[in-house]
Amino acid sequence: MATTNGTTILTAKDFATDQDVRWCPGCGDYSILKQVQTVFAELGLDRDQVAIISGIGCSSRFPYYMETYGMHSIHGRATAVASGLKMANPDLHVWVITGDGDGLSIGGNHLLHLLRRNFNVNVLLFNNQIYGLTKGQYSPTSEELKVTKSTPLGSLDHPVNPLAFALGAEGTFVARAMDRDPKHLKEMIHRCHEHQGTSFLEIYQNCNIFNDGAFFTFTDKETKPETTVFLEHGQPLRFGKNMEKGIRLDCFRPRVVDLETDGYSAGDLWIHDETDIYKAHALARFFDLPGQQAGEALPRPFGVLYAAERPCYEDLLYGQLKEAVGRKGEGNLDALLAGGTTWEIG
Repeated sequence: MATTNGTTILTAKDFATDQDVRWCPGCGDYSILKQVQTVFAELGLDRDQVAIISGIGCSSRFPYYMETYGMHSIHGRATAVASGLKMANPDLHVWVITGDGDGLSIGGNHLLHLLRRNFNVNVLLFNNQIYGLTKGQYSPTSEELKVTKSTPLGSLDHPVNPLAFALGAEGTFVARAMDRDPKHLKEMIHRCHEHQGTSFLEIYQNCNIFNDGAFFTFTDKETKPETTVFLEHGQPLRFGKNMEKGIRLDCFRPRVVDLETDGYSAGDLWIHDETDIYKAHALARFFDLPGQQAGEALPRPFGVLYAAERPCYEDLLYGQLKEAVGRKGEGNLDALLAGGTTWEIG
């Protein structure tokens, strides 16, 4: 904490509590925690302006490590608690911390309604494709035939695609980042804060105890250039060690092309538009679609897939209340409870 011209300036350390951080050594949660604390300091937020709401899981210990208001709530219900809090105090910066199990299993219904209502809150979903707190059972995002303690012969479940889910729930800001790219992660957390409405950021987070290396191909420096594409508004989708590859649309289907050998230029490629909901749905489905040729997968998109403006629920609510008061007056609670009819018992 520093003081400049009488103004207190908080640092990232000022957003850290004195609690021992009880995550496994090497867990990706440490990186996310550090970037959130850094962003809050860069934004110049006061600690009493922020509330961190979590559910159940390793990620949900987050409020203990943030020197802000917070609540470690119940399994899957962080989004419901956050909705009520935002309605009660619209001036708070509310952040929901959840995981792929907490947010997409028991909490899937609540998450859906938060997204469609468009409260001005931020959701950080830590996705490690496993239940880490309960010691390694398969989760809603685990791949098919995943062998875990609860599925010794392999999971039969088809996994949830978190970004497709958020878009299908009419989310107004949908993005993806990873724990092992802190610079990009910090940029995405800034973008979440800037958005007016519900922001949904899926973060690939490594569980080095029960699902180590789940996202290795996207985070390792040797494979990352060939397997990831970073989205920038108004820029073509390019990737590769020398940015020699790109994505272009063949009718409605994305295809990988080589700019050095296939005769295409950057102008022929898919230009990213954060406001295009149709292309956002296609980007989310890079998760599922096969690539241009047999054995060639499309790169995984990171960045903002979709960002749109829509009125926030709490703003509409307070507007509706103001309109009602203007038409009917402030009202009288005692009179309401008493009612308009009385009985005399003899």
